[in-house]
Amino acid sequence: MLAAVKKTCKRIVGAPDEDATVITPQDWAKRITHDPVQRTISYVTSLFPIFGWISRYNLGWASGDLIAGLTVGIVLVPQSMSYAQIATLPPEYGLYSSFVGVLVYCFFATSKDVSIGPVAVMSLTVAQIIKHVNESHPDMWAGPQIATTVAFICGFIVLGIGLLHLGWLVEFIPAPAVSGFMTGSALNIVSGQLPGLMGISGFDTRAATYKVFINTLKGLPRTKLDAAFGITGLVSLYAIRWICDRLSKRYPSRARWFFFMSVFRNAFVIVVLTIASWLYCRHREHNGKFPIKILQDVPRGFKHLGRPTLDPELIKTLAPELPVATIILFLEHIAISKSFGRVNGYKIDPNQELIAIGVTNTIGTLFGAYPATGSFSRSALQSKSGVRSPASGLFSAVVVIVALYGLTPAFFWIPSAALSAVIIHAVADLVASPRQVYSFWRVSPVEFVIWVASVLVTVFATIEDGIYTSVAASLALLLIRVARPRGHFLGRVTLHNTTESSSRDVYIPIKPNKFLMNPHVKVYPPSPGIVVYRFEESFLYPNSSLVNDAIVDYVKDYTKRGTDMTGVKAGDRPWNDPGKNSEVEDDAAKPLLHAVVLDFSAVSHIDTTGVQALIDTRTEVERWADHPIEFHFATILSPWIRRALIAAGFGTGKATTHVHEEIAPVTRYHDQYIADPQHCEQAEVPGRLDDTEAAMGTVQVQAISARSSTEVTVQSVANEPSALMMLPETPFFHLDLTSAVRAAERGLSRVPSSFTSDKKVVD
Repeated sequence: MLAAVKKTCKRIVGAPDEDATVITPQDWAKRITHDPVQRTISYVTSLFPIFGWISRYNLGWASGDLIAGLTVGIVLVPQSMSYAQIATLPPEYGLYSSFVGVLVYCFFATSKDVSIGPVAVMSLTVAQIIKHVNESHPDMWAGPQIATTVAFICGFIVLGIGLLHLGWLVEFIPAPAVSGFMTGSALNIVSGQLPGLMGISGFDTRAATYKVFINTLKGLPRTKLDAAFGITGLVSLYAIRWICDRLSKRYPSRARWFFFMSVFRNAFVIVVLTIASWLYCRHREHNGKFPIKILQDVPRGFKHLGRPTLDPELIKTLAPELPVATIILFLEHIAISKSFGRVNGYKIDPNQELIAIGVTNTIGTLFGAYPATGSFSRSALQSKSGVRSPASGLFSAVVVIVALYGLTPAFFWIPSAALSAVIIHAVADLVASPRQVYSFWRVSPVEFVIWVASVLVTVFATIEDGIYTSVAASLALLLIRVARPRGHFLGRVTLHNTTESSSRDVYIPIKPNKFLMNPHVKVYPPSPGIVVYRFEESFLYPNSSLVNDAIVDYVKDYTKRGTDMTGVKAGDRPWNDPGKNSEVEDDAAKPLLHAVVLDFSAVSHIDTTGVQALIDTRTEVERWADHPIEFHFATILSPWIRRALIAAGFGTGKATTHVHEEIAPVTRYHDQYIADPQHCEQAEVPGRLDDTEAAMGTVQVQAISARSSTEVTVQSVANEPSALMMLPETPFFHLDLTSAVRAAERGLSRVPSSFTSDKKVVD
């Protein structure tokens, strides 16, 4: 009874009575659900990478972390207050973000070099968001509340992406797009800080970059005394770095001392200019105003500690701005952490890094922090300072705590122009160098265009438009590459090894590219009647029709028709076959098609539309040749590809019973219901001839029972008989291209005479 029901169900769904052995969804489910307890334990422990190295922590690591942590902390304090100024927030919020970033990150980090905290691009994005909210809802929410809400929502989103292991989404944005966006953003930040450096006011410094540059030039006559502090600070920063670099090259033995002298230039310049500001301004106060713009009051300690205030109306207003803020939050950090991991010999886990950013920003809202992510300049400084583990962030946190509780009175006199100088000096390094831009052009001119477009849109529009442009252009390029892949019809070249007196056949494009190989090498086409084609992309729905057209057109151009149509009247020809006078002469020298060999060595996926395209290709070439055509597949990489091909009737060598096949019809009406009278007959077509090796007996071994369609054998167990590699049910699936072509050539000798001569159609 059960067997009858099973047979009926198979008949309803159209399943064959005898299936070849293929991978099943149960196999996939079994693999991913194997040992769930251990997988759960591994997942939970992976959330806290600190447990993997804390037990090996030692004094040697501690000394390196102490030096690196204190060094980064000294730079972090003035930078964080400067970046808070970019975000149009009070300076203490930069210190809050710095403290939480360096403290929390070390517990979740997979990178020892990355330093988390306020960064220029994220700060500018926060400023743009605050401006957007204030324009749509004037004076409804304060800037710090908006910034904290952005940190919480974006942090929660990034945390969810990391927990769900969706970090691979970051890979869709290539390096040139990131570089272009960062370059444009850096120019935007520099333009916004130039007025503060010069003491110029009276226009919107958060407008488009080109507008700010123009307005700054127009405002030069209004330059104030702030320029004396700002320009002096900026020149001093570059001068100290240049002098220390020159001295390091001249005295290599003292290079490390000069390195730390260069590192402390930010703190040194801020201290000197703060003292100068105090000396100049302390007796020149008039109604609470000073001759130059200074920070003034910076609250001591954590004044905004507590649960964040999340207003649903504010979240609704922020919704359009959250995608770009989230992208910036994780994009810059992942790019930085991967760079340092690659340079310093370790591998980061993108999903865990996203978790680290998410947790840092979510917890940071309890301290009143605004969004923080990885900083390239501070990460480079931490790496060069000899950091040994992520624990260096604890020492940086101590420096920030000391600044918050012990140095806030001194912050009162810091000139705003000096902070602008620190920002410009730090951000200028984010601008791509001419060497880097030229490398984009050399490697990929198309991606160079994406880089240029990203920079121009960011400069002439907004950061949001710039990042959307870079992401959209990158995805469009990816889709174009998938939808318009390269493919080549191959010929044979015999390579001779003079040292070993051996030779082997390789298959290369019949028309070699002169930039890839010697164009004067003679490439011999395959045996007459055999077509060899190589894909260069996965066979998916965007490119399936392109590949189908290429193969069918090639077959019609280089092989003759199986039926002689010269005597057929125009009225009896198909409407799409105009015929031609020279048809006999053209076809006389052409062979009949016998086999199509497809090289799947570059095909990692195939979908339903791709399989249907292969079926259509087989149908069209068989109709053209008027006899069954062998389809051989070489180097199938995935068991799922093998499963799909078998479902379409490929590989097994069994008879094709219908001229028309549709693996997954769009509607329930099949070919026989929509075909015209000329094509609706279900003609019986002789079966495809099996591979000669398919007739060989199976070889029984302990681990393998296989019958191959190639000549390659394998010995599974010592002192046991050898067996052929490929599975016995699919003799038309081959281990490599050479064996596939040889199998197709051997089939030429077995073609019936009725298939080797033209069939005359008599009027």
